[in-house]
Amino acid sequence: MRTVKAAAAVAIVPLLMVGAFQILRADPFVASDPGVRRGPADAGDNLAGLTASQQAFFDQSRIQFEEADGAEEGLGPRFNLDSCVGCHSQPASGGSSPFVNPQVAVATALGATNTVPSFITLHGPVREARFTRNANGSADGGVHSLFVVSGRSDAPGCDAVQEDFEAQVAANNIIFRIPTPTFGAGLIEMIPDQAIEANRTAYSFGKAAFGISGRANHNGNDGTIARFGWKAQNKSLLLFAGEAYNVEMGITNDNFQTERDENPTCQYAPVPNTMTNTDQQNHVEIISAIEQFGFFMRFLAPPRPSPDTPGGATSIALGRETFNGVGCVLCHTPRLTTGDTAIAALAYKRVNLFSDLLLHNMGPGLADDVSQGLAKGDEFRSAPLWGLGQRIFFLHDGRTTDLIEAIYQHRSAANLKYRASEANTSVNAFDALGEYSKQNLLNFLRSR
Repeated sequence: MRTVKAAAAVAIVPLLMVGAFQILRADPFVASDPGVRRGPADAGDNLAGLTASQQAFFDQSRIQFEEADGAEEGLGPRFNLDSCVGCHSQPASGGSSPFVNPQVAVATALGATNTVPSFITLHGPVREARFTRNANGSADGGVHSLFVVSGRSDAPGCDAVQEDFEAQVAANNIIFRIPTPTFGAGLIEMIPDQAIEANRTAYSFGKAAFGISGRANHNGNDGTIARFGWKAQNKSLLLFAGEAYNVEMGITNDNFQTERDENPTCQYAPVPNTMTNTDQQNHVEIISAIEQFGFFMRFLAPPRPSPDTPGGATSIALGRETFNGVGCVLCHTPRLTTGDTAIAALAYKRVNLFSDLLLHNMGPGLADDVSQGLAKGDEFRSAPLWGLGQRIFFLHDGRTTDLIEAIYQHRSAANLKYRASEANTSVNAFDALGEYSKQNLLNFLRSR
């Protein structure tokens, strides 16, 4: 395998020549996305090397992660879904958006009176909605929950009213986010800031040649590097879990103790709805739901790549060389390493995530006009590519299921508001490849 240094130094001219040669041959073959890799899930297991106690935490936390909650557990008044696994189930618990979107069914479950918004479809991605502007024209950017518990049999008397999402669609004032996979998240959490920063400054010549920079999104309080979420806006898995429980399910918790909607007709559980149970003697069950979610994600193993599917081992190996040669490797760093930690299963481990965990400006084509932490409206974290072979939907809003289209969506020229995408040179290099070279690259990505 080539190192990042070698990849940064390699010239793209030979690749372009190969592409030109194939074009001149007028070969009828056209590269295409092999599609979601079938077969075993290759994900969803616990990390190797957990102690018996840690395994017990993982097993109990998986039960909590997969459990659906109702109003009596604190669901709502406003929510996007009623379980963690509903968003994170492809190809196994902890993953990403599934083939069948559970939001369609939950909209009217138990008699709820919600209308399914036009951007939520049965075979589309699980989505959350954010408004870019408030009614007075000021910046919004926050999550607006899709559904209310009104009408549900477990929420008698609730009079919360669902927001008018179609009006926001008509006003072009809405953007979407889809779930990020959580496989291997504990390993990502344990990568030292120094390692991320050293990787940022490494191979500067090659990065400059491709127009790639990148910067970390720092936590506003302690200054350390945040790394979770589409804009690397969350520092830790515990914070990520607490925010998701509150924002996506409307369930208050140890981290977020007040309701987002304090409508008194819609409160069916004490606030916070879930918290550490100081009266519980069982050392696993004493911790709150969000702590259990944190442990589940922390102890989830990374996804396993396929050595020969699709396309065969030779195609995958050639595709990896092409991935390096066209500069994808300069943002999607193949490997970082964890540091010291009290959990031996996470200490000094190779993390084959294919991400530098940095923010990159992606141009007007992907810009969503939402700022989070230091991330501006056109900046996104390099999405980790491990597990990509079994993902259905791509990009932050799930706008495509086609890997080729996702690559081309990385390319856009500057406009009056936003800079050109940092990925332009790499996408142009990909575009200039011959069809067989493109196919090898696609096979490599789908093997992850």
